[in-house]
Amino acid sequence: MRRRTWGTTVLLALCAGLCPHTAAQAAAPHRPGPLPLERLFDNRAVSDDRSPARADFDGAGGSLSAQDLTAAGWTPGTGLGVEGARLTWPRSAGSGPDNVRANGQRVRVSGQGDALAFLVAGTGGDARGPGAVRYADGTRSGYTLTAPDWRAGPLATKTVALPHRNTPGGQLLDRTRLYVVTVPVRAHRRIASVELPRATGGAALHVFALSVRAATTGWTGTWAASPAGYTAVGPWADRTVRLVVHTSVGGPRVRIRLDNTFASTPVRIGSASVAVREAGAAARGAPVPLRFRGARGARLPAGAQAYSDPVGLRVPADADLLISFHLPDPVAAAPVHSQALQTSYVSGPGDHAAEAAGTAYTATLAYWPLLTGVDVGGGPGSVVLLGDSITDGVRSTPDANRRWPNVLARRLLAQSDVPRYGVLNAGISANRVVADRYPGDGISTDTGGVSALRRLDRDVFAQTSARTVVVFQGVNDVRWGASAEQVEAGLREVARRAHARGLRVVGATITPCGGEALCTAAADAERVAVNGFLRGPGSGFDGVLDFDAVLRDPAEPSRMRVEFDSGDHLHPGDAGLAALAHAVPLTTLTPRP
Repeated sequence: MRRRTWGTTVLLALCAGLCPHTAAQAAAPHRPGPLPLERLFDNRAVSDDRSPARADFDGAGGSLSAQDLTAAGWTPGTGLGVEGARLTWPRSAGSGPDNVRANGQRVRVSGQGDALAFLVAGTGGDARGPGAVRYADGTRSGYTLTAPDWRAGPLATKTVALPHRNTPGGQLLDRTRLYVVTVPVRAHRRIASVELPRATGGAALHVFALSVRAATTGWTGTWAASPAGYTAVGPWADRTVRLVVHTSVGGPRVRIRLDNTFASTPVRIGSASVAVREAGAAARGAPVPLRFRGARGARLPAGAQAYSDPVGLRVPADADLLISFHLPDPVAAAPVHSQALQTSYVSGPGDHAAEAAGTAYTATLAYWPLLTGVDVGGGPGSVVLLGDSITDGVRSTPDANRRWPNVLARRLLAQSDVPRYGVLNAGISANRVVADRYPGDGISTDTGGVSALRRLDRDVFAQTSARTVVVFQGVNDVRWGASAEQVEAGLREVARRAHARGLRVVGATITPCGGEALCTAAADAERVAVNGFLRGPGSGFDGVLDFDAVLRDPAEPSRMRVEFDSGDHLHPGDAGLAALAHAVPLTTLTPRP
C-alpha cells in the first residue's frame, strides 16, 4: 500500500476551506478580560539593600529600598489610607514583581464612588496618558493620569519620600518618591473595570495599587484643619494629646480623621476618645472611646491617614469637642496646623484619653498636630473654604471662634432657606495659590503650606461630602511678587479641577492691604487686576463674593476701613471677619445640580 504525504500548505488550505469560522477566530487578536492588578505585575521596583541588583524599576538598575519603606511603615501588605481612599502596598514588594507598567491593560475593579485612586510613579520623567473606566451598565468614561517622576517629581504632592536609591553598584543618597493620584469618575455608577493609561512619550507609568474611593454618604464634615507643615514637636513619649476643636454642625454619630501627611516615619496611636468639652481640658461626661477598623489604636504609615470607626455621640452644633489620643512611642515631629488660635492640652506620662477630668493635662498647645477632620452622621454635606491667614483667623480673638468661617457657620444654623451645611476651614496662614511655602518634605519651621494648587486634592476634593468650595486667596502671591496673570491662571485651574469633581466653585476678591510692608503700589496694582478678572465673565467661577468691596476704605481703596483693620493693615479684626461672613449670600453656597 502506498502512503500519501500531505504538505503543510495543503493541510492549512484544507482547514481554511473546511473550517472557515475556526480560522477566522484564530486570526482575530485575543483581548483578555480584566484581571486583578497583581496578576498584571511585570516590574520589580523594590530591592533589599543587600541585593539591589534583583530589582530594576527604571530600566537602568535603580530601585526603591525595602529597608527605607519599612522605616516609613510601608511593609508588604500594609493598608494605606490616602485622600479618603484605601490602598494596599503590594504583598510582593521586595520579593517579586510589585507594579505594572501601564499600557492599556484591563484591571478588575469594582465599587461605586467619586474617584479612582492610583498609587503610582513615573520613570524616565513624568509619565502621562489616557485611560478608561467601564461601568456595570455598559457605559464608559475617560480619564488622564499623570504619574510624577520617582526621582524628580514634586515633593509637595508626594505621598511618601524615601532617603535612598538602590543601584547595582550600591545605595545612593538620592530621594525617591511615590504618589497617590485621584481622578474623577461618574458618580452613582458601579465600576466594573478600569483600563490603565497608555503612557505617551518616553516615560514609563508604573501602577502599584488601585482602588475606588467610596462616596461619603451619610456623613457631613463639621470641622477640618489643613496640614500646614511638618515641625518639631514635644518630644512626646507616653503622653496624651487633648485637642479642642469647634463644630459647625451637629449630629448623632461622630468619627475623626488623623493624617500623617509630609512624614517620613509612622506614628502609633495607642488609644483615642471624643467628648463634648465642659471647660479647659475637662469633658462633659465620660469620653467615648474610639476604635480604628475594630482595634483600640492605629498605626499611621508615613503619608497615610486613618478614620476612626463611627460611634454614637450626640454632637452639638457650634460647640467645643475634646479629641484625645495617646502616643505611646516617641514623637519628635508631626504634621501640624500651626495657627489654631485655640488652646489645647498635653498630659503628663500615661494614657489619659478616657479620663473626663482635665487634671492630668499639665501643658498647653497652640497648634493642632495630626488631627485633620471631624465628621458627624447625617446632614446635607459641607462647604470648604480654601484660603490663607484671613480664613485661618489670624488676628482674631484667640479661643473665641470668631474666624469668618465660624461666623458663616452660625449664619447657616440660624436660617432655613438653604441647607445647614457643615463649614470646613481650609485656610493656611501665609499660603499662596501658585507657589509653595513649605516644600512638602522634611522638618521645617515654615508652616505656610504647599500651594493651593498642590493641596487642592487633599484639602478640598477628599473632604467629607464636599459640595461647594469658596476660594479666597491671592494676596500672599501678589505681596511676594507674583503677577496677576500667574494668579489668574492658578485660579482658573482651581475652578476647572473643582468643576471636574462636580463641585460648585465660588471665588472671592482679594481684600486691600495698603500700609502693610509688602503691600506696595505695584502689589496693589496686581491685586486690582486679579479682582477685575474675578468680577469678569471669563473667570470660570460659578459665583463671586466681593470681599474687596466689603472691607475697602471708600476714600482710599487700597486700604482697609479702620474699623475693620486688626492693626497690621493686612488682616481684618473680629469686626472685619464678621463683615465678610455676613456679606455671603447663602444661596451662592448651594451646590450645582
